[in-house]
Amino acid sequence: MSATQKPDHFDLTRRAFLGAALSAGTAMAAPRVVGANDRLRIGVIGAGGNANGHMRVLGKLADQDNVEIVAVCDLYQPRLDAAAERTGGKPYNDYRRLLERKDLDYVTISVPEHSHAQITLDALDRGLHVYVEKPLTYSPAEGLQVMKKVKDTGLILQCGIQGLSDNSYSAAAERIQAGALGKVVLAQIDYSRNAKGDFWAYEHDPAARPGENLNWDAFLGSAPKRDWDPDRFFAWRRYWDYSGGIATDLFVHRLARIIRACSLGAPSRVVSTGGKYVFTDSAAEIPDTFNAMIEYPEGLTVMLVSSMANQAGIKHMIRGHKATLEFTREGFEITPERLFEDEVKPSTHTKTGGEDMKLHHHNLHNAIRHGEELACDVEIGFNTALACQMTVESFRKKQSVSWDADAQEVRVG
Repeated sequence: MSATQKPDHFDLTRRAFLGAALSAGTAMAAPRVVGANDRLRIGVIGAGGNANGHMRVLGKLADQDNVEIVAVCDLYQPRLDAAAERTGGKPYNDYRRLLERKDLDYVTISVPEHSHAQITLDALDRGLHVYVEKPLTYSPAEGLQVMKKVKDTGLILQCGIQGLSDNSYSAAAERIQAGALGKVVLAQIDYSRNAKGDFWAYEHDPAARPGENLNWDAFLGSAPKRDWDPDRFFAWRRYWDYSGGIATDLFVHRLARIIRACSLGAPSRVVSTGGKYVFTDSAAEIPDTFNAMIEYPEGLTVMLVSSMANQAGIKHMIRGHKATLEFTREGFEITPERLFEDEVKPSTHTKTGGEDMKLHHHNLHNAIRHGEELACDVEIGFNTALACQMTVESFRKKQSVSWDADAQEVRVG
């Protein structure tokens, strides 16, 4: 099956049915009641590079937050062995067996995007709180299922957009709602990188042997069936079957900040451009340069800019009719428009927190124990993923796409 013959990114009938069917077949378990002094017991699903960050952070929080990793899971045996040795957690090569444990409080899910939804739904059905890496899910239909499940179960889900553990964005929301910028009309933000050779071309482990120490079928999951391809396994972000590439791996980090600061919900319309402009011989299906304009029913446009072939940045700012807010390393600055200098005074905000996985987990622990407000709850996770998934659909269809809020569907054209 060629790249042009692949199912459309939002051809969701099979994926949506699979998620609903498997999840519906499991009786929902009640979560364990956690006292203020009880130890939180964690299962880590996924043991790749990002998951190692979770394991490292949770190890540092073990005493401070009274938490313990008791189980780890991965479908590649060398990674699983390393995770078990690092954490002391019991190893599982099938996440479903890990979820059968009776002593878990929550799981971290750090696996390819196309598997986020099913594992999240299954964990919620087992009465477990969830920390799922961004994006929340691979598709809007899956995101809607996850949102409904979180609401129905009353369980807590933290989406791994760690930048929202920086309070600049909630503080900006307060200023904007108070009228500090006047009517907001435009926001701009970027996330760019560079490489000399191919981009996101992670090294392949020559020890990987499907059928012996790696479960290739489990990796593919609900994605199209394919013969073993080490680049698809080790560099899955480069392929549409498993990821939205720049949009769902990088833009989510930035767009969530604008969504929080401007109090945005779902977008109304999206237009995207880009291509493989530099790494033309790359095996990657995703573009190396990608840009999007996102319109919101609240009456503003968000501009997203990214390239994997040039890392020069742009200012991260929100433009209002009366003033402009620019995010800085220290927090943000508000500068009045010259026409309104008599009405708006310059001001600044010095941030607390930061883009920090440790803070994000600590926030989740406090939410489970004490009901603390989440830094990135399921609604923000959904609205961010939805907009980014729409940018992918616009790029692949070479058309604008819109969100039908009544039908809860993406429309092309």
